Amino acid sequence: MKPSVYIETTIPSYLVARPSRDVVLAGHQQATRDFWSQRRHEFDLFISSYVLEESRGGEAEMAERRLQSLHGIPLLQETPESGALALRLVARLGLPQRAEADAYHIAIAAVNKMDFLLTWNCTHINNLHMLRRIEETCREAGFVPPVIGTPEELV
Repeated sequence: MKPSVYIETTIPSYLVARPSRDVVLAGHQQATRDFWSQRRHEFDLFISSYVLEESRGGEAEMAERRLQSLHGIPLLQETPESGALALRLVARLGLPQRAEADAYHIAIAAVNKMDFLLTWNCTHINNLHMLRRIEETCREAGFVPPVIGTPEELV
C-alpha cells in the first residue's frame, strides 16, 4: 500500500504557475514540478472540495490549469468530525477568517488518516510555530495528524 498524501491548494498553484523571477519561489516551483513528474506515482494522492474551490479562484486560464492538474485525484469528503476538528484548529491556531480553509485542509487530512499533507503554505500550515499546536489539537480530538511538509521533502 502506498503512503497517502493530501494535496493542499498551493501545490497545484506552484505546479502550473508562470515561472517566478524570485529565486526562492522558482526553486519551490521546480521542486513541485519534480515531485509531480518523478515521485507522485509513489503515493496515493487525495484532495478535498476546499482544494477545488480555492483552485477555481483567480485568473481564469490559471484556474483551468490548476483544475486540470487535479483531474482524477480522489476527493475526500468533509465529515462532522472534520468540521469539528477544523473549528478547534481555527480557535487554537488563532487563524484569521480568510485562512479558515487552512484548518479544514488539516482536519480533512487528519480525519481521513492521510500519511502526509503537502503544502507550500508556510504561514498557517507548515510553520514551526503552528505545527506543535496542530499536532496537539489533532491528538486531543483523537486523530493522528498527518506529517506536514513540502514537495522538497518528498523528492
